[in-house]
Amino acid sequence: MTDIDSRSQFYLGREHDLAADQTSTEPVLYKSKDLTTHAVCVGMTGSGKTGLCLSLLEEAALDGVPAICIDPKGDLGNLLLGFPGLAPEDFTPWVDPSVAERKGLTTEEFAAKTAELWRNGLADWDQGPERIARYKESVERLIFTPGASHGLPMTVLKSFSAPPKEVIADADAMRERVSAAVSGLLALLGVDADPIRSREHILLSNLMQHHWSKGNDLSVEELITEIQEPPLKKIGVIDLETFYPAKDRTALAMDLNNLLASPSFAGWMSGQPLNVAELLYGPPTEKHPNGKPRHTILSIAHLSDAERMFFVTILLNEVLAWTRTQPGTGSLRAILYMDEVFGYFPPTANPPSKEPMLTLLKQARAFGLGCVLATQNPVDLDYKGLSNTGTWFLGRLQTERDKMRVMEGLEGASAEAGASFDKQAMERTLAGLGSRVFLLNSVHEDRPTVFHTRWAMSYLAGPLARDKIKELMDPLRERFTFEPEEPGKPAEEEAERSEQNEQAEASPEEESETKPSEEQAAAKADPMKLAAAERELEQRESDLNGALLQLPLAGFDVLYRVFDLMQAMQQKRATTRRTSSVRAAAGRGVGRISKVATARSKWSEAYVEHAEASGSLSSRAPIMPLFAWVILAVELIVLLVIIGVAASWLGPLISGEAIVPDAGLVD
Repeated sequence: MTDIDSRSQFYLGREHDLAADQTSTEPVLYKSKDLTTHAVCVGMTGSGKTGLCLSLLEEAALDGVPAICIDPKGDLGNLLLGFPGLAPEDFTPWVDPSVAERKGLTTEEFAAKTAELWRNGLADWDQGPERIARYKESVERLIFTPGASHGLPMTVLKSFSAPPKEVIADADAMRERVSAAVSGLLALLGVDADPIRSREHILLSNLMQHHWSKGNDLSVEELITEIQEPPLKKIGVIDLETFYPAKDRTALAMDLNNLLASPSFAGWMSGQPLNVAELLYGPPTEKHPNGKPRHTILSIAHLSDAERMFFVTILLNEVLAWTRTQPGTGSLRAILYMDEVFGYFPPTANPPSKEPMLTLLKQARAFGLGCVLATQNPVDLDYKGLSNTGTWFLGRLQTERDKMRVMEGLEGASAEAGASFDKQAMERTLAGLGSRVFLLNSVHEDRPTVFHTRWAMSYLAGPLARDKIKELMDPLRERFTFEPEEPGKPAEEEAERSEQNEQAEASPEEESETKPSEEQAAAKADPMKLAAAERELEQRESDLNGALLQLPLAGFDVLYRVFDLMQAMQQKRATTRRTSSVRAAAGRGVGRISKVATARSKWSEAYVEHAEASGSLSSRAPIMPLFAWVILAVELIVLLVIIGVAASWLGPLISGEAIVPDAGLVD
């Protein structure tokens, strides 16, 4: 019998006779090197697609092939549920108590039956506990949760660092990297930006190109500052202010700043930096000089659609940059697996994730990276792009439309590889597929193979809840804990902060000796943060002055309406409409006074932030800035003059004839 554990071959199942509906004893072994031309797995819900893909990853682990797995649903955490002992207590925490209750069993009884089911199922497919033990030992399995902490936290702020020199030297690669990074960032902001027409996209692309081409990193905080004061005089041949005025740039910077300051974004600010090499291999040890291979699961089920698109786009760009730093090879070096690729590689739309995905499918094979994409929605995949895919795993499909799109993709892949394609035979085969029965069509083989998938070594518990992911990762958390950095606080300021903390805890006598002077505090101020605080203070002072300048308009409006009403009442022509206009004018006046109060409050907050950024020892804000007091004084003088003039007009009018407020109103 063929050895199912032969090196560089993945045991996926056994050949299956569709006509007789029987599975033979002949194993289906897939050559791992064939995966360098990538693979796609398609099948409707219940077809066994998840089990097949997990089996593929298990086989890669047994061969020591690392993998990065993007998990939009939460199913891939099941890869950590391999139990060599196959004991009931191993399964107890992971079985569904509600299912046990429906079956009239306790959780422990249901776990015992599940353990027996798994033991017998694995034995039927020639897999014993020792194979599970080797699988667990072969790779380190991790679950990262970007933007959250129930798994291992991950930050992507490093993603705006300069790409490798190999990417910078390649003009096309550099352009693609910049475009995809900007598109992902704008998607996170909710901006559907066209790279050619959008001012936002063009400005950000120019800023990243400017810094990255020099090898300079660009953090989010620096990007906010650069948006307001770009180091560019022109965009194309048009001057910067004409192309994108400062006021509009400030609005974009505020949107990005609001995102950075949002509590919901705090999860993105801490954790393991996104580093592809570290996702694939652990640190070197005596047993593993090059680092132990890892199967890293990037769980994004908890993220919003915009956050998922942002993260996937950044990740694909990082993987693409990593491949270009690797030497060429014909063997399988690593796997990039994405479950439920729906929405990230569509046939007509062009989301930010599509371009780097397409580039990987075209170029990654030369560097030994195999991409595996899975979906249950065939019509939502770009099959022209998937013509670069050499292996197709096809399960039961739901509609004739799905079958037609799959046939289109198969035909394109065969034509790309120069292989023959029997369309009618393929249609008949697809029509006969059942649960856990797949068609393997590879451009590296002479004919397609129908096979029944093997039993997965990992327990398929379904999507893992947050508390279950936390339970799995808690024993590893200390190795991947990073303290969150405050925006604008680089790592080298840690010693400074520690010293300040020590001074804060000192005795009163020591405090008087260690307290910094104004000059020392100012010297320690962060220039970038100070510049941003100065711009914010200037803007808030301008808003306050503008609100004060609008106050006289409200006063004139009220006086005019009152004077008009009194004249009308003297002439017996007063109406309820005139009375209402006085009340409305008074309401507008109150609104303008409220705006002044709001503007003053925001100015005060900006003043305090500026004082803190400049290192000032006194951060209490005055009531108002000096120029605002000047405006208010001038307006008071003008108001007194107007009241005096109005009194000289209204005095004779009032003394000449008594006026009853509602007398003479005409309906």
